[in-house]
Amino acid sequence: MLDASRRPAGVSIAAGARCETLARSRPHCHPAASPLDSPAVRLAIPRETAPREQRVSLIPETVGRLVKSGFQAAVETGAGLAAGHPDDAYRAAGAAIANDFAACTSGAQVVFKVREPSEAEIAAIPEGALLLGLLGRGEDAARIERYRARRLGVFSLNALPRISRAQKMDALSSMAACAGYKAVLLAANTTGKFFPLLMTAAGTVAPARVFVLGAGVAGLQAIATAKRLGAVVEAFDVRPAVKEEVQSLGATFVDMALGEAGVGAGGYAKELDEQRNEQIRQTIAARLPVTDVVISTASIPGRKAPLLLPAAAVATMRPGSVIVDLAAESGGNCALTQPGTTVVDHHVTIHGPLDLAATLATHASQMYSRNLYELIVHLAKDAKLNVDFSDEITRGCCLTYDGRAAGELTAAGKSA
Repeated sequence: MLDASRRPAGVSIAAGARCETLARSRPHCHPAASPLDSPAVRLAIPRETAPREQRVSLIPETVGRLVKSGFQAAVETGAGLAAGHPDDAYRAAGAAIANDFAACTSGAQVVFKVREPSEAEIAAIPEGALLLGLLGRGEDAARIERYRARRLGVFSLNALPRISRAQKMDALSSMAACAGYKAVLLAANTTGKFFPLLMTAAGTVAPARVFVLGAGVAGLQAIATAKRLGAVVEAFDVRPAVKEEVQSLGATFVDMALGEAGVGAGGYAKELDEQRNEQIRQTIAARLPVTDVVISTASIPGRKAPLLLPAAAVATMRPGSVIVDLAAESGGNCALTQPGTTVVDHHVTIHGPLDLAATLATHASQMYSRNLYELIVHLAKDAKLNVDFSDEITRGCCLTYDGRAAGELTAAGKSA
C-alpha cells in the first residue's frame, strides 16, 4: 500500500492503492508525479484572509517563471480567484493546489503573503521558513516575538531601502499608484459634477476643480487620473523637488516657500514644526471654497499623518464637495475622517478608505507579484536560498531572522 506520508498532495489512499495495483500489472505505468515531488525549494502562496483583501501574492505568470527556474510551488485553493486567477491557471503554471493554509505551507521554505499572517497562520508556517510580504516596519512587537519564536526569516517590503537597486521590489510605490488612481474614481463617482469641461446645447459646463495634497506616487497618479478625466488640478507637497513632476502632468503646483524643511531621509516627507504646519493649513484653506474635490495623500513613514484639513476649513467648502483621505489608516489628513467609512459633514462627503489598492485586485496583484519575484530572486541564487546580510537590501528589509531581532543582524554576511 502507498505510504500516506509520502503520497502526492490531493491523492487519497484508495486512489494511490489502485494506481500501485495498476503499476504492478503494467510495469510501464507509474503514479503521476506531483509538482512537489522534486527536492527543489518549495514556495507557498496561501489565500489572503484579512478583511477587504482581494489580492494574491503571486499570480500564475510569476509562479510559472519561478517553477521554470527551478522552484516548486504550492497554492492554496481559491487564493487568486478574487484577482481573476482560478486554480487551473496555477496548475497550468506548474503549481500544486492545496486544500488549506496548513497544507499549502507544509514543508515550505518560503511563504509569500500580501498582508500580515494571523496568529494561527504564524503557528502553521514551518519553523525557520522565510516569510515575504507587506509586513510592516516592525512596529508590532507582539507579532515580531511570534515570528522570532518560530525562527522565521521575515522580509517586509514596507522596510525596503530607498535605493535604485531596490526599485523593482518597491511594492509600496506599486500599491500607492493603485490607490491614487482609485481615489480619483471614487471621488468622480461621488461628486455631482462632471470632471471635464463640456460644451453642450444646454450651455457650457465648467470642469471640476481638484486639489491633491501630497505629490508622492499616490498623489502623482491621482493628478494624472484627474487630468485624464478633464479636471482642473492643483497640487501641493512639502518637497519642492516634486514641483516639476506635478507641472509635467499638467497640474498647478501650490508653492508655500518651505525650502528643504519638509524633506527627510530617502526623499520622504518629514514632520514639520507647528508654525510651518499652520502656514500649510492656512494656504490650503484659502483654496477650499473653490475646490470641488480634495484627494489627500500626505503621510510620513512610521508617524501619524499630518493634519491638513481642520473641521473649520472643511466647512468653507461648497455643498456637495468631496474629500478622499488616503491617509485614513495613519490618522487621516482631515480632522473629520473616520477610517474605513464615509461620513457627510458640513454637506461635504469625506471618504476614509482602507486598503484601496485591494479594490484594484487584478492589476494590483500583477504589480505586487512582480515586486515579490524580484525579492525572491534576490534572496535565492540559481533557485537556492542565499540570505546574505552583507547586502543592503537584504539587511534593510529584514525584520527578524533565525530568532534574532533586526538590530542583531550584522553586515558580516550569512547564507541560508
